[in-house]
Amino acid sequence: MTTNVQDHGPLHGLKVVDMTTSYAGPTAAMYLADLGATVIKVERPGHGDDARSWGPPFVDGDSAWFASANRNKQSLVLDVRTEAGREVLLRLLDSADVFLQNMNPAKLTRLGIDGETLLQRNPRLVYCAMSGFGLTGPDSSLPGYDLAAQARSGLMSVTGEAGRSPQRVSTALSDIVTGMCAALAINAAVVRQLRTGRGDIIDVSLLDSDLALMAPRIAAFHAGEPEPAPSGGTDSVLAVYQPFATSDRSIVVAIGNDAMWQRFCSVVGDLEDLAADSELVDNAGRRRHRKRITERVAARLVTRPATEWLKLLAEADVPASPVQSLSEVVEDSQVIARGALMPVPGSGGELVTVHSPFRLASVAPRNERFPDLGEHTREILLDLGYGPDEADDLLAGGAAVQAMAPEGVAL
Repeated sequence: MTTNVQDHGPLHGLKVVDMTTSYAGPTAAMYLADLGATVIKVERPGHGDDARSWGPPFVDGDSAWFASANRNKQSLVLDVRTEAGREVLLRLLDSADVFLQNMNPAKLTRLGIDGETLLQRNPRLVYCAMSGFGLTGPDSSLPGYDLAAQARSGLMSVTGEAGRSPQRVSTALSDIVTGMCAALAINAAVVRQLRTGRGDIIDVSLLDSDLALMAPRIAAFHAGEPEPAPSGGTDSVLAVYQPFATSDRSIVVAIGNDAMWQRFCSVVGDLEDLAADSELVDNAGRRRHRKRITERVAARLVTRPATEWLKLLAEADVPASPVQSLSEVVEDSQVIARGALMPVPGSGGELVTVHSPFRLASVAPRNERFPDLGEHTREILLDLGYGPDEADDLLAGGAAVQAMAPEGVAL
């Protein structure tokens, strides 16, 4: 069946107010925008989202990090320290379907935008609170960043080379996964909102997201496995499941079942005795004899170049992959074929964002440039019902701020 591609997406008509900064919240809101939602990014005067200043690299003054999490949005700048600015925010939230924030609870209460207060005003609002450690518990008020969550969740304790110090996974893992979790929960809450007219308060944190990533390791530890430690690229459960050197570069081999082990030994060659060994017939046995197996496999794989091994393993239906650098990733034929890298409009190809990790047959990819700070302020004020003179007064008084147009360019 052929599905007609539509531009609007399944969340078309959903109004999302994104008052988050940094990376987790903006990622969640961007995924909602990718699915068709109208996302209004509320920012503070002067600086906006913290991530606007994250760099280098900058391209024409724009942060690559900020660009990567803020496509398909509008920017509204409000000074919520002023009564007029707060009134604009509340009017906006009265008409919103979804609100995302990652602010300190005390500040939320002071501004009158805590969950309970807002749901009394707008009972259908889906309110998503994003934090480092959650809304409850003794450390709910602590600030949280990706590094702290990776450390506290135990994720760092199992990451790194064997015998070396724990390491952070070298990307914004906690933030991105938390953004995915928030988008998932928001979509579920919106389904009920449409059915019943009721909103909800969603509690999503970096720590909880990293604990979810650690679920199999935590489960194994509780079931009696020894305390895990950094072990390089090996897996705690499966053998063989790790990187190996070939004659020219590293590859990974992921043997997930007993039949795959037999195919692997056959195609690699000179491992027939291992394939026939009754002590290695299942994964438990291969784990017990991991060192003996990996020494033999390593000695065999280092004799030929990676391309030859990868071709043979693919033909044998054994999962394997080169360990690629980013310069290779961006040229990867599969990455290109999937349209995974999306050039930011107007950047001359110097800035890219990564396609959301889902594709709907009915939705054409949205790829609008990230907004300049305050780019849509006046437009949003008019949409909220402020007259032109009222909008001018809000802008003149500093309660709202419009982006300054570059010379010769109209906003």
